[in-house]
Amino acid sequence: MKAVTVKELKDELTNYTPKELRDLCLRLARFKKENKELLTYLLFESSDEALYIESIKSEADEQFEQINRKSPYLIKKSFRKILRTLRKYSRYSQKKETEVELLVYFCKKLNKFTPSISSSTGLQNLYNKQIETIRKKVALLHEDLQFDYKTELNSLNDIL
Repeated sequence: MKAVTVKELKDELTNYTPKELRDLCLRLARFKKENKELLTYLLFESSDEALYIESIKSEADEQFEQINRKSPYLIKKSFRKILRTLRKYSRYSQKKETEVELLVYFCKKLNKFTPSISSSTGLQNLYNKQIETIRKKVALLHEDLQFDYKTELNSLNDIL
């Protein structure tokens, strides 16, 4: 089966009653965890973005504590998993500020991580790539936010 375009879906959804739309959403939520997470964000967490960011940060903290520190390979693999999670949650929000905030937090955690990421080229490259991503995202924000995040970005660069 080939999926139709978003426009076609949008046009078709206008033909349904609110009850039928609710049933479709619930049915969609049953099939994939990400669909359920997105609906949870939209219905319960989108009203308080700061609380949403804090909950994501606390989840990231838990993941950082569970990292297997035996080899750089395992550390890098865990970092990538955490980064995937942060990106997924920032996609739900669709706010650039949220994405930048989470990436800055990730980089701060990388700086504080022991063993130091400077001992591994792969980990250092991962960090540098995130710094570059933050720079690009910050350029798209409002000027006041740009100033705040550029200050944080400079402090991240000074650490390593």
